Amino acid sequence: MTAPHPRHRRALALPVGMALATALAFLPDATASAAPRTGPSAQAAADTAATLSYVVNVRPGHGPSARARKAITAAGGTIVTSYDRIGVIVVHSADADFARTLRKVPGVQSAGATRHAPLPAQSTTDMGAPQVLSAEEVAGAEAADGQDPLEPLQWDLPAIKADKAHEKSLGSPDVTVAVIDTGVDDTHPDIAPNFDRAASVNCVSGKPDTTDGAWRPNAGESPHGTHVAGEIAAARNGIGMTGVAPGVKVAGIKVADPDGYFYTEAVVCGFVWAAEHHVDVTNNSYYTDPWYFNCADDPDQKALLQAVTRASLYAERKGAVNVAAAGNEAYDLAADEITDPVSPNDATPSDRVIDPSRCFDMPTQLPGVVTVAATGAKGIKSSFSNYGLGVIDIAAPGGDATRYQTPAPPATSGLILGTLPGGKWGYMAGTSMATPHVAGVAALIKSTHPHASPALVKALLYLEADATPCTDPYDIDADGKVDAVCEGSRNHNGFYGWGTVDALDAVTR
Repeated sequence: MTAPHPRHRRALALPVGMALATALAFLPDATASAAPRTGPSAQAAADTAATLSYVVNVRPGHGPSARARKAITAAGGTIVTSYDRIGVIVVHSADADFARTLRKVPGVQSAGATRHAPLPAQSTTDMGAPQVLSAEEVAGAEAADGQDPLEPLQWDLPAIKADKAHEKSLGSPDVTVAVIDTGVDDTHPDIAPNFDRAASVNCVSGKPDTTDGAWRPNAGESPHGTHVAGEIAAARNGIGMTGVAPGVKVAGIKVADPDGYFYTEAVVCGFVWAAEHHVDVTNNSYYTDPWYFNCADDPDQKALLQAVTRASLYAERKGAVNVAAAGNEAYDLAADEITDPVSPNDATPSDRVIDPSRCFDMPTQLPGVVTVAATGAKGIKSSFSNYGLGVIDIAAPGGDATRYQTPAPPATSGLILGTLPGGKWGYMAGTSMATPHVAGVAALIKSTHPHASPALVKALLYLEADATPCTDPYDIDADGKVDAVCEGSRNHNGFYGWGTVDALDAVTR
């Protein structure tokens, strides 16, 4: 089995959204005396005076005041860009005390480093390699009338009734789904017919780069975003595979740097770009580096939380439904505590025990975001999928090891088929792969109800989902031991949220 993407992962999930709002609202202001992060990584940054990236949050609706600009310059900072509508300023500085200094400036609500590794990042993150279909497998595929050649391998489409939905509607070209990810290869023959160039951009630096093709992954970079894009909107064109919504548009918003890090300034840029380019749905199959969970009582992490929260809510206010992956660590996100062994992932991580009521995965656990868990070919929770009552909103196919959940023939792999750069196709697995199924169905709902608000699209998404009761006991490897405990009712529980997403209802109701 291809390893699920290590950094992947809501509207009706009020408990976590409310907890985040409460945690941010009742914390001391930027001038609080919370201790700065310590440890080898912070000390190394101070010793080498590395240039780092920061976000500085001020009152939304205003650009940096003259006082803030002067303070940023005096503290050794250079403004890269400013998102005035949400009050987020991106700054570079080599002064290790930059954030602490800015927090004392009147009008600055929070400030924090977005990374530990100097610009550019020095570490490499494994993005998970796909299983690429050979030329012989592609050429040997046999499809029924009306199907694309590889569609028989896509067990995930009938699992959400997308095959039946396509008999009614393929979705509207007036609807655009933005893939905020590692980049999208728009030259792929399954993506090119539906690609929205005007809504595509490179946001890696934290500032939009509209150079033609800047949204594409470079050679050697992860194919992840291209795979996701094909799952959503691979065209029904007699070539390759079929997307969940093969008639809608898809855009690429590249936010992962060459080493695979999704830093806050890039994610903020991505959401703001989507907001201002009339995107209807955003797909977010990642977590924002370097912290798996950002804790509101840490001054740096508080600033990152505020910046990304402002950006995602801005996108929703402008009409976008934000959909995000729940993650692949088999965590119970509703537990009293979680041990996070990977943060910060661009420095020296350590086992830290976090309180989920004050520490949040971004954008997965942000207010308004649709949080997606993964299922396998048997329709039960994928072995790796995170879960949690009140956190998971909905479930969709994300694949699983074939030995755990074997698909019915003619499908041969328990993973999810998608497009790959260079005109190829291949299999991947993860909640990253589940999320585009939900984004695709949200796009079908928007196609059916073109004037629906994000709130209505989300309400229909949950209402139309197929109720999926808890898997109890959940012993995915059949070794006689329970691997996870599902809490909740048939209609709303920690494994499947409001149920398994339904594409047919999306185009008929």
